[in-house]
Amino acid sequence: MMSSHHNPNPHVVLFPFMSKGHTIPLLHLARLLLRRRRGVAVTIFTTPANRPFFSKSLSDVLHSISLIDLPFPENIPGVPPGIQSTDKLPSMSLFPPFAAATKLMKPHFETALNSLPPVSFMITDGFLGWTLDSANKLRIPRLVYFGMSYFSSVVSRSVTSAGLIVKTNGDDEPFTVPDFPWLSVTRNDFDAPFRDREPKGPLFDFVMEQMVATVNSHGLVVNSFSDLEHVYMESYNRNSLLKSWPVGPLCLAEPPRKNPPENQESPSYIKWLDQFHEQGKQVLYVAFGSQAEISPEQLEEIKVGLEKSAVNFLWVVRTHESELRADGFEHRVKNRGLLVREWVNQREILAHPSLKGFLSHCGWNSVLESICAAVPIAAWPMMAEQHLNARMVVEEMKIGVRVESSDGSVRGFVKAEGVEKAVRELMEGEIGKNARKKVKELSDSAINAVKEGGSSWLKLGELIDEFHAKMINNPQ
Repeated sequence: MMSSHHNPNPHVVLFPFMSKGHTIPLLHLARLLLRRRRGVAVTIFTTPANRPFFSKSLSDVLHSISLIDLPFPENIPGVPPGIQSTDKLPSMSLFPPFAAATKLMKPHFETALNSLPPVSFMITDGFLGWTLDSANKLRIPRLVYFGMSYFSSVVSRSVTSAGLIVKTNGDDEPFTVPDFPWLSVTRNDFDAPFRDREPKGPLFDFVMEQMVATVNSHGLVVNSFSDLEHVYMESYNRNSLLKSWPVGPLCLAEPPRKNPPENQESPSYIKWLDQFHEQGKQVLYVAFGSQAEISPEQLEEIKVGLEKSAVNFLWVVRTHESELRADGFEHRVKNRGLLVREWVNQREILAHPSLKGFLSHCGWNSVLESICAAVPIAAWPMMAEQHLNARMVVEEMKIGVRVESSDGSVRGFVKAEGVEKAVRELMEGEIGKNARKKVKELSDSAINAVKEGGSSWLKLGELIDEFHAKMINNPQ
């Protein structure tokens, strides 16, 4: 490597995991780094199949960023050839072999790092724990990015360290969180392997491997901000040896488009929303993320619930058209409902003046995007830590309503009546009205956090300065 004395400006390496929900926040962080410190160099690692998405997302700042492709492993057992992102996997059951295969990228990663000018620090996804060994080998501090809230992190830690998952009898039996006695959760609020009484298998092994790599790294970069999670952030910092930097909401690095670029039409779904705005009508946005696997039976209940609710809605569906039963649904709701089967700009939709509510799976990115757009949430968690996020949305932040299952279980089947009730309450009810007021206050706080002088703005500056100073004082 070149001597650090030839590189007075900070140089940051970012390496997102191959999944849209993990990638997008780190692309936003790249923008924030460029904006936060004049002269900063940013290098981002990706794979050939994912590069077009990176290039398109960063098209206006690509001249200031280095993108490096690493060959993605081939012949992964069970994974169809050519797939280089989890949102294209035929089933999330293939996640463990897909994630484990990324380790084969290590020699290519190290060769590429060796060819770069000195690196102040790297931020790699929590699912890429193997990058710690590469970072240590090349004497580059590795920081970890997990797309989780402080809330879900500290609640999970409190419950697991007290062994409450093992001690609880029923899946839906409420118990108190030891460090936060005002909180009550159930075993069903946790996903595998954390909810398993005797966790084992490839997923558990993978998770443990990443946790070991995380605690041996130099810190955690968190997509959150102080005003949103102050109590939980303080708890994390008190009880963890790993320093954390809350630098979010990262999505605010890229202001939503108000108008399409010159010579480019607005997407059809935005034109559809424009029509409703012109008519003074308000719309519900429905989306469950890029990973959720929803059964055909559950999809039917969503359809019936939305139809009965009589609200206007824009529903982004991942499922192939043939999986939605051809029963005339789209024709019946054509004057007030639109089904979209393409990749959408979610922030652009949420920022639209016609939007009044979001029926969401409560992925952390979606929660933050909803807050930033001041749109309340009907919470319907599906997987990972989304059940904890949903509790935070409804019970802690009070910016939404919960979609209730037919048997009251946290993970139970939701009938059409449950969808209709939650949607109506969010769009027309008193709880929805209060949630709208509260989310507007949080939206203002989020915007202030990333402004010059805001809490996240200051934290990002501290992060850059601390690790760049170490590099200058300890040349690689």
